[in-house]
Amino acid sequence: MKKLIVASNNDHKIKEIKEILSQFPFEVLSLNEANINIDVEETGSTFMENADIKAKEIFKIADGNMVLADDSGLSVEALNGAPGVFSARFAGEHGNNKANNDKLLYLLEGIKEDQRKAKFLCAMVLIVNEDEIVKVQGEVEGIITAEFRGEEGFGYDPLFFVPEYKKTFAQMSSEEKNAISHRGRALDKLKSELEKLI
Repeated sequence: MKKLIVASNNDHKIKEIKEILSQFPFEVLSLNEANINIDVEETGSTFMENADIKAKEIFKIADGNMVLADDSGLSVEALNGAPGVFSARFAGEHGNNKANNDKLLYLLEGIKEDQRKAKFLCAMVLIVNEDEIVKVQGEVEGIITAEFRGEEGFGYDPLFFVPEYKKTFAQMSSEEKNAISHRGRALDKLKSELEKLI
């Protein structure tokens, strides 16, 4: 069976990607599951540049398997697009969701709801082989709440409110979130491309 190695060990992300790509005849593996232990330095200034860097580095050691890398994060209008590519390490320590969320709330203190617009962006790069490279991007717009809401999801999900659904990402089921999330939308575009290739 063909394999698709996702350049991540984030359990939440891997689960989302496995669910959304479950119709395809290949096995989706995290870096851990593929026995790849490498930390790629993300030096790009955009999400797409970072995804591209990760995909190319992992592809070099992927034994001819397909590689999917993504870079995603939050862009807040009132903060001139921050945290942006620094979303995972906004408060200094990589992946400290609580500290990142606390910093975001602190910086937006006193700012009215209509000025708390934000969007999640996800850039994905899929390397099928050296000649076939697919790049897609998805985004979803919302508002940053003034307090935590919901128990699901990860990252900034408890603060990212989607007005049409009247819920934060953390209040949605995984099915609801996957249907509209930035990663879900990028993966939908990726699925269309994969259907042409596979």
